[in-house]
Amino acid sequence: MTKKTTKAAASKKSEGTTSRGGNGGATRGRSAGGNAEGGSERTGKVAKTQLVEQVAEKTGLTKKQSEEAVSAMLDVVVDAIRSGQSVGLPGLGTLSVKATAARTGVRPGTSEKIQIPAGKKVAFKVASTLKGNL
Repeated sequence: MTKKTTKAAASKKSEGTTSRGGNGGATRGRSAGGNAEGGSERTGKVAKTQLVEQVAEKTGLTKKQSEEAVSAMLDVVVDAIRSGQSVGLPGLGTLSVKATAARTGVRPGTSEKIQIPAGKKVAFKVASTLKGNL
């Protein structure tokens, strides 16, 4: 009995490891994307590889060319946000950097009051056209 239980536990453990591994996340992303095509568009996440495939289909570019285009666009957006600029994406919305004020917070569990320093955060304002279509 003990050996069978150990083998079953080992096989379950190895299955769990593969589903949580580096490639397992990509597999889950692909299956979620497959569900999005199947009709439940609001569940799952569109991964970069899926964006690249869709850009390649819509533009007629090769996957390598569309990957370079998507990466370049994302790099430009990230660089602009890092430099404090707002980025407008027509039909989608606007990404901007907002300053947060210093404030007093409470540490969970101990109820100890802590001082949270001022910082910056990325804000996203949805375009009215997209908001109206949701």
